[in-house]
Amino acid sequence: MNRIKVRPIVAMAFLSQTLFALLSRPLLADEPLDFFESRIRPVLIEHCVECHSAETEASGGLLLDSREGWQAGGDSGASIVPGDAAASRLLTAISYDEPKLQMPPDGKLPAAILNDFTQWISSGAMDPRQSARPLSPKRVGMLVDQAQEHWAYRDLQTVEIPTFESPAPANSAVHVADTTPVDAFINQKLSERGLSSAPAADSSVLARRLYHDLIGLPPTPQELNHAIELLNSGELGYEQLVDGLLRTTYFGEHFARKWMDVARYADSVTLRGFVLPEAWRYRDYLVQAFTNDRPFDQMIREQVAGDLLSYENLSQRHQQLVATGFLVMGNTNLEQQDKTQLEMDYIDEQLEVMGRAFLAQTIGCARCHDHKFDPIPTRDYYALAGIMRSAVALEHENVSKWVERPLPLPAAEEKVYAQLTDDLTQLKKQIAQLNKQTNRKTVVSQKSISVSELPGIVVDDSAAKLVGSWTLSSTVGPYVGAGYSHDADDGKGAKTATFEPNNLPPGQYEVRLAYTMGTNRATNAMVRLFSADGEATILVDQTREPAEDGHFVSLGKYRFEKDGQAFVLVSNANSDGHVVVDAVQFLLVPESTPLLATSTSTTTTSPTTTTTSLTATGDAAPGERISASTEPTSAKLSLSPEQIIQLEEQLKGLEKRRTELEKQLAKRPKYLTLVEENTPSDIPIHIRGDVHNLGQTVPRGFLTALKRDDTPAIAAGTSGRVELAQWLSSSSNPLTPRVYANRVWSWLMGQGLVPSVNNFGTTGVAPTHPELLDWLAGELVRSGWSTKHLVRTILMTDAYRRQAVEADERQLEIDPSNTLYWRGQSRRLSAEALRDSMLRISGELDMTVGGSLIPESTKADYNFQHSSTRRSIYHPVFRNSLPELFEAFDFADTSISTGQRPRSTVATQALVLLNHPWVAQRAKAAAERLRQTYGTNDSRALVCGLYVECVGREPTVIELNSCIDYLHGSDSESQGDPSPERLQLLVHSLFASLDFRYLD
Repeated sequence: MNRIKVRPIVAMAFLSQTLFALLSRPLLADEPLDFFESRIRPVLIEHCVECHSAETEASGGLLLDSREGWQAGGDSGASIVPGDAAASRLLTAISYDEPKLQMPPDGKLPAAILNDFTQWISSGAMDPRQSARPLSPKRVGMLVDQAQEHWAYRDLQTVEIPTFESPAPANSAVHVADTTPVDAFINQKLSERGLSSAPAADSSVLARRLYHDLIGLPPTPQELNHAIELLNSGELGYEQLVDGLLRTTYFGEHFARKWMDVARYADSVTLRGFVLPEAWRYRDYLVQAFTNDRPFDQMIREQVAGDLLSYENLSQRHQQLVATGFLVMGNTNLEQQDKTQLEMDYIDEQLEVMGRAFLAQTIGCARCHDHKFDPIPTRDYYALAGIMRSAVALEHENVSKWVERPLPLPAAEEKVYAQLTDDLTQLKKQIAQLNKQTNRKTVVSQKSISVSELPGIVVDDSAAKLVGSWTLSSTVGPYVGAGYSHDADDGKGAKTATFEPNNLPPGQYEVRLAYTMGTNRATNAMVRLFSADGEATILVDQTREPAEDGHFVSLGKYRFEKDGQAFVLVSNANSDGHVVVDAVQFLLVPESTPLLATSTSTTTTSPTTTTTSLTATGDAAPGERISASTEPTSAKLSLSPEQIIQLEEQLKGLEKRRTELEKQLAKRPKYLTLVEENTPSDIPIHIRGDVHNLGQTVPRGFLTALKRDDTPAIAAGTSGRVELAQWLSSSSNPLTPRVYANRVWSWLMGQGLVPSVNNFGTTGVAPTHPELLDWLAGELVRSGWSTKHLVRTILMTDAYRRQAVEADERQLEIDPSNTLYWRGQSRRLSAEALRDSMLRISGELDMTVGGSLIPESTKADYNFQHSSTRRSIYHPVFRNSLPELFEAFDFADTSISTGQRPRSTVATQALVLLNHPWVAQRAKAAAERLRQTYGTNDSRALVCGLYVECVGREPTVIELNSCIDYLHGSDSESQGDPSPERLQLLVHSLFASLDFRYLD
């Protein structure tokens, strides 16, 4: 698809005048300098140097902003050969002679400009321009053999825990001898910088912090009192509180939501708002995995290759299969008509999310060229892409669709569904027989016919190579797939559609063309068929109903050989109406059947009958015509009206039964996944990322910068996805444990030891505490990749418990961003925590675990009403329809892997909390619950209860008195009930307060 470049109107007008002036001038063959300056340089500036210049790092390595640039050539070699226009790839590109090489991408240049470039190159390509700076070798990033120079690619270091005398912070009961290993590393840095640590937070503050960090919910007053008692009882009480929260399902829900950011989880795609009805199973898999503390290395293997792993029971198999949803959550353009491009885009997205999630590497940057900064050559990219190429994640039609498969079930349930499937198969046969008896065409009753329902090898128009502007439509049925394409009855001779099957086995085939008939169709649509016997040209009358099943017309029978030509090309040249292309079907002919060419010219004898002459002499006659309404060779059955009525009644009953069976089968649980169907094979490098410009084939493998002695070898005959999962989850892979340890640290401490959580490359930020990071990564591996152990290790530190206090100017000057963790980090609650907190305080929060909240009737996500009171994690994440609260408070971008959400502070946030009806409704419900819980006779108790529930502490004296005065209005001394409306507004004001929105 051509890219459209929008330019200012004034610039366009100036360009038009300039081009007119240039093109109207006579050729100046005897003035090469003037010719270049007037004819060539303006075109290069306008159409080429934006991408092909030294300033823009040159697409494909080709520089066109200087003579030295194009003389050096690009990735594909010399682009301009002075004196030889035919050998110059630049001229080939701008002439659009090769479909795979067409420049500029936003449209072919006028013929006059092409003639100018031809003359310029033929006359020696005179170019007076010199590079503004000396040309140096192409800039490359860190080479593979230099990888060990960067901290992230080195093996995990066995670090020694620091031991030194460090004074305890003021007002702290912590003793140096009791300092944890984590604190030893933190305090060493503080000592080196001359910083003192802040005291521990108050028990109420720490309790609220623990609840939100571990389960994403505020403590109830009862829970808060119990937590304070435990915290005041000493270290053992602190441990009991932490362990108790870690054991809850709420912990699994909270940490699952954090990983969902990384996995770019969503329940829909942006395109047309298509809903992914089975995505929720992956979310529930994460909740269960984090709740049960499944080893994270096991979770990696399940998410990358769960469908290929061995298993011991059905429950484990379900987890493995559902986990593969991680790979297919991408927000891809399913309308892409170049399906080869679409598949590669899909793989690119998979590699990018795996790279960022597990390795914190921007692998996708190496798709078109060697990574500019990190030791990831293009060869490594395609080595990884080759692994993913075997897994089919899309079912192609005009608009491709994701893959869903039925979950395996216990034997008894499998038997039931197998019987239903068999019943449906037999029923369809009965329906087909009755249709045949009544001369009904089965497919006519279906507007859309799935490719999978058709016999033989079918190439849909969505998989065809379309040249020119074709219009997608689904107005007239029946059609194959999601629709058909037509030429809009214009651009005659400029539009073609090529249908080429992949790896067609040799043999004799009947070839059929599918189209939708209509009175505005062409009577002479030109079809050219290329086979082992040569080329045949057939004219198809598309105003008549196709003879085969009401949709296909036979083009004849042809022989195809291995690696020989095998494709059908439909052209709109000289057509007298709309040319329609829908699909081409190849049906294998038994060897005993004689090979028939298509008919010679036909003569129409009436509006409904056509006489056709078939020959067996080899190639079809050029320009032969096929009329679609030719009578079938078999005689039609003669039935009385009564018999026809009886058969129609039978058909109605069978059709009704078929609908019932299909509804029952539709209830079978499915999951979102990919399927290992393509034959494992290596793939070539795509030069400049172009799927149609192939280079050297690369063996499947992994990032060579991380190659170790135990790097798994890809077994023969396998894709390598299992080995990829093993390599990613290996303890000897230095990136994976570092990345996950840093990720968990950032979830609990507000920022990572490596602040660029998703980028450990050379453009990322170096770790503030590299030794601590390696120690935590090692501790993760030593614990069996236990997330809960790592969380507990961090929470037991003094660094986690510190108070978020303001410090003197000297401390702030040394470490203003608190990267050394000398004090606690004030953090805003996430959008989900804000919503869930309001619902919990109002008493409306539904704590049901798991399941889908998407109604079966929901086919698109636009304007979806999020009305449930379930925890936020269970609400559909619709890319086109997020709750306004989520949008205002920096919800994760669901189209990319998010390591850390943005932190904006804008007026919209305050306005949403103050004015949104949903917030007002929660405040009203909370006010009513507070009145019932605390009564209305004691305003002091009511206000204290309100503060404890909302912000986890008692109000100050000033706050208490101000609130009581407000509740009673001018009659502040009255013992009467406080105003319900004022209580609601008071609750609402606390919901909008900083104390509610922030921890500490």
